[in-house]
Amino acid sequence: MKVLVSAASRHGATVEVAATIGAVLGAAGHDVYILAPDEIRRIDGLDAAVIGSAVYVGRWIEPARDLVARHKVALSKIPVWLFSSGPVGDPPRPPEDPSDAPALADLIGARGHRCFPGLVDKRRLGIAERAMVAAVRVPEGDYRPWGDIEAWAREIATVLAAEPPVAEPGPT
Repeated sequence: MKVLVSAASRHGATVEVAATIGAVLGAAGHDVYILAPDEIRRIDGLDAAVIGSAVYVGRWIEPARDLVARHKVALSKIPVWLFSSGPVGDPPRPPEDPSDAPALADLIGARGHRCFPGLVDKRRLGIAERAMVAAVRVPEGDYRPWGDIEAWAREIATVLAAEPPVAEPGPT
């Protein structure tokens, strides 16, 4: 199957999650296209998509929200899974999912949404972001659960292997 994996990220941590998901799907035999949200012009020709976003102030960032809004009709015709990356700490804070994830999932009929803990590397942050992290006492560290991320991607690969392709054969 032809599977799009796309993630919006400010500092690259969420893109690293998308790359891991893409690698697992590729290893399972799927044709994977890993693209940034602003690189995607068309969804037709794809059989499925996994779309993610970094979470800031409890919401997906604009490029990911825009991707879903621009392609809502095409995305609603294929299996789509969403993921978020953002909570940090042990236990992860904030504990709730991003506020806009349920509406985005409903808009396209996504099959599911997973929220994975993220990464805070103060060296990657701008001055305003470092001030905000300090003000709310966000702990620095990499909290991404790679085993859980890979297991979730394997679940998606298994579901896709059992379904007929949606797209017509040929290049996307």
